Amino acid sequence: MEDMRQEWFDRARFGMFVHFGLYSGAARHEWVQNYERLTDEDYRQYFEHFDPDLFDANALARTAKETGMGYVVLTTKHHDGFCLWDSKLTDFTSVRNTGRDLVREYVEALRAEGLKVGLYHSVIDWHHPDFTVDWNHPRRDDEGAHALNVGRDMAAYRDYLHGQVRELLTEYGDIDYLFFDFTYPEEKDGWVGKGPGDWDATALLDLCRELQPNMLVNDRLGIPADFVTPEQYQPTSPIVRDGVPLTWEACQTLNGSWGYHRDNTDQKSPTMLVQMLVDSVSMGGNMLLNIGPDGRGAIVPRDAQTLGEIGEWMRLHRGAVIGAGHASFTPPREGVYTRRGNRLYLNLFSWPMGFVHLPELAGKVSYARLLNDGSWLRTSVSDPDREADLMTPAGEAEGTLTVHLPVRRPDVLVPVIELTMIDD
Repeated sequence: MEDMRQEWFDRARFGMFVHFGLYSGAARHEWVQNYERLTDEDYRQYFEHFDPDLFDANALARTAKETGMGYVVLTTKHHDGFCLWDSKLTDFTSVRNTGRDLVREYVEALRAEGLKVGLYHSVIDWHHPDFTVDWNHPRRDDEGAHALNVGRDMAAYRDYLHGQVRELLTEYGDIDYLFFDFTYPEEKDGWVGKGPGDWDATALLDLCRELQPNMLVNDRLGIPADFVTPEQYQPTSPIVRDGVPLTWEACQTLNGSWGYHRDNTDQKSPTMLVQMLVDSVSMGGNMLLNIGPDGRGAIVPRDAQTLGEIGEWMRLHRGAVIGAGHASFTPPREGVYTRRGNRLYLNLFSWPMGFVHLPELAGKVSYARLLNDGSWLRTSVSDPDREADLMTPAGEAEGTLTVHLPVRRPDVLVPVIELTMIDD
């Protein structure tokens, strides 16, 4: 029996990730402190000048809803340790330097729009004095770096980590989703990584279950939880472990960076992103699409434009995504199937001339139409023994349904054919 906690997640299929923090003002990737080996002193200027005057949680929530997303996930704390809520365990917070609890603003805005509330929380913390230097730490290349760990106490950091998670899960009402990030137990460059024992992952997950029993938790504590999170790549088939299908979510960026990166213009096209979305749904997965608000907290114009185009596609085609999932039929070479009840959706990545041929579907479809405008499409079944001649194609294989298409491709990012299935 499907876990009841998961029903909304399986139905939504599409969510928004929001990476916002001190790195947004640095504007050159959320790992800037790591990549450039910045000291706490180097990084301090971004704390002192953090001014999210254009961070508008209500506008953010509205944008997510208009894009067709059912949930949003905000970075409460990234690896740099800066907290967007009123943590009592550190002064390294947005409340300390701006007087604003951005997490509270965010959760209230999401609830007002009827969206599910997701929080991201890094178990890594480069700012905390007890968090030991390892191969991801900005101080790893300092002279005598290993000596920096003398006196650092991961047990004390663990208490801090668990204490902050307790704050987030007790002071902001019902939380629907928690995305931990991330575990890296392998050794590298003479440093030991960090695994589930460093977080006391079992106790941390138990804490989540105790405080928010209906909340979904991802798998990045290094122990099994509710869903798995492929990042920056698309699976090519439903994700299965030991013969059991897993709940999964592809985490994707607009331009390869999670935090605002002013000079990175390697923007994915809206068409590519919609193809990635329906591809995920076709394999029974979700897609979590990231935006990185700029240093003032605003959605960047190039991102807003992309989301607007995706939102217009979702307005017309949401039936192919929301509440849909994997279909067992073999799709044609031109696209992928998603299915919702007795509706089968063919999401076309290329537009063939005149016809698209659907294996196994002859006699199984009562009606075909283009989803964008609801216009009827003729269907036929050819004689498999028909031979090709000068102007007549050979017959299609037994059981193939042919859908007749207009010459002109609909002017939408990804055309979708909706097929009403005859009940078995």
